[in-house]
Amino acid sequence: MADVSEVLMSVLSTIRVPKPGDRVHKDECALSFSSPETEGGLYVCMNSFLSFGSQYVDRHHARTGQRAYLHITRTRKTKKEDENNSGSGHPPKKKPTRLAIGIEGGFDVEQELYEEDVKVVILPDKQEVTSEDLATMPDVVRERVSLSMTGIMAADSVSHTLQVQQWDGEVRQESKHAADLKQLDNGVKIPPSGWRCEVCDLQENIWMNLTDGKVLCGRRYFDGSGGNNHALLHFQETGYPLAVKLGTITPDGADVYSYDEDDMVLDSKLPEHLAHFGIDMMTMEKTERTMTELEIAVNQRVGEWEVIQESGTTLKPLFGPGLTGMKNLGNSCYLNSVMQVLFTVPDFESTYVSNIDKIINEAPSDPTQDFKTQVAKLGYGLLSGEYSKPAPDPGDENGASEPRGDQIGIAPRMFKALVGRGHPEFSTNRQQDAQEFLLHFINMVERNCRSGPNPSEAFRFLVEEKIVCQQSQKAKYTQRVDYIVQLPVPMDQATNTDELQEAERRREEGDSSAQTVRAQIPFSACMAALSEPEMLTDFWSSAVQAKTSATKTTRFASFPDHLVIQIKKFTFGLDWVPKKLDVSIDVPDTLDLSALRATGQQPGEELLPEVAPPPLMTPDVEVKAPVLDDSTVSQLCEMGFPVEACRKAVYYTGNTGIDAAMNWIMSHMDDPDFSAPLVLPGSSSGPGTTPTESLSEEHLATIVSMGFSRDQATKALRATSTSCLLSSVTWGQAPCVATMSVTSRRTNNGSSSMITRSVLQRNLPKTWATCISTVEWPTEAEQRFTSGGEEENDAIKPQTTASSYKCSGTLHS
Repeated sequence: MADVSEVLMSVLSTIRVPKPGDRVHKDECALSFSSPETEGGLYVCMNSFLSFGSQYVDRHHARTGQRAYLHITRTRKTKKEDENNSGSGHPPKKKPTRLAIGIEGGFDVEQELYEEDVKVVILPDKQEVTSEDLATMPDVVRERVSLSMTGIMAADSVSHTLQVQQWDGEVRQESKHAADLKQLDNGVKIPPSGWRCEVCDLQENIWMNLTDGKVLCGRRYFDGSGGNNHALLHFQETGYPLAVKLGTITPDGADVYSYDEDDMVLDSKLPEHLAHFGIDMMTMEKTERTMTELEIAVNQRVGEWEVIQESGTTLKPLFGPGLTGMKNLGNSCYLNSVMQVLFTVPDFESTYVSNIDKIINEAPSDPTQDFKTQVAKLGYGLLSGEYSKPAPDPGDENGASEPRGDQIGIAPRMFKALVGRGHPEFSTNRQQDAQEFLLHFINMVERNCRSGPNPSEAFRFLVEEKIVCQQSQKAKYTQRVDYIVQLPVPMDQATNTDELQEAERRREEGDSSAQTVRAQIPFSACMAALSEPEMLTDFWSSAVQAKTSATKTTRFASFPDHLVIQIKKFTFGLDWVPKKLDVSIDVPDTLDLSALRATGQQPGEELLPEVAPPPLMTPDVEVKAPVLDDSTVSQLCEMGFPVEACRKAVYYTGNTGIDAAMNWIMSHMDDPDFSAPLVLPGSSSGPGTTPTESLSEEHLATIVSMGFSRDQATKALRATSTSCLLSSVTWGQAPCVATMSVTSRRTNNGSSSMITRSVLQRNLPKTWATCISTVEWPTEAEQRFTSGGEEENDAIKPQTTASSYKCSGTLHS
């Protein structure tokens, strides 16, 4: 071992021991989906702590000169036990006690048992050094290498927080009332057992209010069990927010509910709050099921878990290129659905998968943080077929094995972490909307493809909106870029009206045996609703210089290569609460959109004059200009950006900090008015700037496209007394928050700006259900690109002589 010892001594200075804060990748290759369980194992660089599969470790060595790697391999053991462990001598499987998957106390999933082999490998000769070999080496070598090996294996990997099978649905936040909760000194002392509701004498589902010590029953559940709502009624009468469920108190904690925050919460001062009423938390024992256990019991009782597992359904597994499954990282089905669809589009395949060698060769030193590398890695993983192979069963004593019916699949941990970084929603494990993620991903593609082909152009099309003044019959034409067609659902066009009425009658009569009946809406009716003219009742006409009525029609000015369709299954009631339409829509195999082709200005048709509407002045109201964060503006200016651009960045990101402002600048550097002066609302420098302006048709149309009705959009704009879209949307979804970012850029040949709209919802039930259809142009379709010249703002207007689409698939999420 003398030669290996000398080699280790020569590279000892490059071997590091992980410190707190170091990013240790030991679960997945940075350039592929190789893992310690795949053939060849995983090589972890003992300097950078990046990991590589056997096909890429030599490349990393040649590029960086690093020689010492920790080689980790895991081999699955044979697992001989039946589902219930009956007759095996082992205790039966425990029932789940947490609303979680793949963690202690959660739903039990198949856990593999592995034998792990760890050793140091020195490149390029791949000399191996085991722990036993280190024992014979000099102390300085043994200590440094052993500490590095131990540190790498003990460190939490980067993907630890995004583990494949770990999702905990009971992550609770500290209550805002916990720190300074008011407790009445009323002499109330609660016994350690024997609790009853003070109103109805119930002995189960009993809660104690932590302000006055009232012991009352909880809510009534949907199945009729639970309590009589007396604890809730007490909160409504008194406003005392926190209650603890008696019977769940243990030294480790208890169920605490905040009626004010309408959620299960944490109370860091719970021992103190309980002691106020004579309850010693350290001596209490659990006598009743927690809320999480009750939820799990209900789920198991109604068979929800069996539905999730498709119990009773015989599924035939498929393997091979393009048939690779993606593992759920915890509510990541929206991401998996979108990416599976995108990589059926040839533009994405040719941009990322066909060029994967070139992309990897040009990758930075840390490829885990490079967008193109991680997209190419994901695309190759989905299309290559390398990870869509039957998983072999553990071999028997003779080494024979039979393939199982499942496949290895891929877990997009690095991809999800990268595309969601800094995003308030996609960086979490909460449920998200596929349409929102698609627009977010398209924005990222746009930013990272400025010097090369842009595959998202396959979805890009121009929308022409024509507004006709009903009094003067003059028209106004506007065009905008879009990527998704949003189809309304005309419920009055249902083809099974009689069945729906009968089902509604049975529900009103309390017939529990009545089956659910979904409204059958023809797809043609949705297309017809899209093409119908929309009546504008509050339109300011520049021709007559007054408000009048107008009609607006929407048509395609150009057709994309692949059409993405969103069925707007969500609507809003009079109380602004989102409601999902329970409908069934049969999408045809072929779509003919020729009726929706824009025609442009017609012969003899007069256009509305380009005159701005007069401001509506309110003399007794003074609008103050918003205050910008001078420190953020100064920091951006110090980076070399124009001062007006820095002021815009801070203004349009709402004073949310340097990171958000920098992202705005990077996304708008190519804007023609990037350095133009910023005119703030309420400032005297802006001509026509007034406290209240006429409602913008563009803002109205944008808010309507989010799922609101036109009346609701009008009320939102008027209620905020501003034409600011953000304020209006925030008002419309109060108490929730919505933001809109508009990204504009100029193409390489000087063509006009492309506007990408991305809508983000926070703390709001999803207002869109997404139907994504990937469609192809017929091979004989022709596409013409015409440039309108400077008079038309240099707009590139792709047009096609064919408007017929062949649907190759439909995905609902």
